[in-house]
Amino acid sequence: MTSPKTVLITGTSSGIGLAAALGAARAGWNVVATMRDTGKADALRAAAAEQGVDGRVQVKRLDVVEPETITACLDEVVAEHGRLDALVNNAGAGSVGTVELVGLDDFRAAMEVNFFGVVATTRAAMPHLRASRGRVITVTSVGGVAGQPFNEPYCAAKFAVEGFMESLAPVAATVGVDVTVVEPGAVATEFVTSMGIDRGAALAGAGPYAPALRTYFERIDGVFATAAQSPAEAAAPITEALTCDRPAFRVQTSARARDIVGAKLADLDGSAVQAAAGGLLR
Repeated sequence: MTSPKTVLITGTSSGIGLAAALGAARAGWNVVATMRDTGKADALRAAAAEQGVDGRVQVKRLDVVEPETITACLDEVVAEHGRLDALVNNAGAGSVGTVELVGLDDFRAAMEVNFFGVVATTRAAMPHLRASRGRVITVTSVGGVAGQPFNEPYCAAKFAVEGFMESLAPVAATVGVDVTVVEPGAVATEFVTSMGIDRGAALAGAGPYAPALRTYFERIDGVFATAAQSPAEAAAPITEALTCDRPAFRVQTSARARDIVGAKLADLDGSAVQAAAGGLLR
């Protein structure tokens, strides 16, 4: 019998990352579930035990903005498992604001976690993935394809990730590594609440943007109330990309996400995307 393959997944303390870790373990993979604060691993450990896959889930610390933790974690993985067969870049952080209301530090912080963290982790994993002819799977967002109002720092970072992965994919293929981006839309996770937005304070400080921001909050609440996927639904395409023979480069997690991405990719002059985004503000 061949030994199980090993996957490292970032950002697994909750949401899509937690669900992806469970899905990969159920599919028979050895899962190295990483997170910035391993003190938040109780939910993952409990769910893994409940599903009978706790023997396949190993929690390790990795903070994508601390390169030394990336190197240390990968060294441990290869020492303990002998190989790395896949990397799932999932860790990320959201932000809400527009360019007059947020500072350059907010843009830099969004880029550091959502883009440079992905670059650093992928760069460190590539030698091991070349050796195993493995896979890089990166959770981006529909916001990495179509700009979302009041999400300028986040979307800028996710657009950068999409460009990085789209450019990397054909090069990685020459050394046997498959690259996939997974694009969720609205997902009912702690991702939004973890941003810690004080809406009252945000509106009070929004000046001339306050009417549009208020409407945006109302529209987004409606989207999450009626159209949000569960984390397990959003993570299912990650398991599919891990286990199928030849994963596609671009995968959406829902019909709504496919509609948004399809509209953008067919929108040569940008008018359709602008009209859709404007609809969130009126």
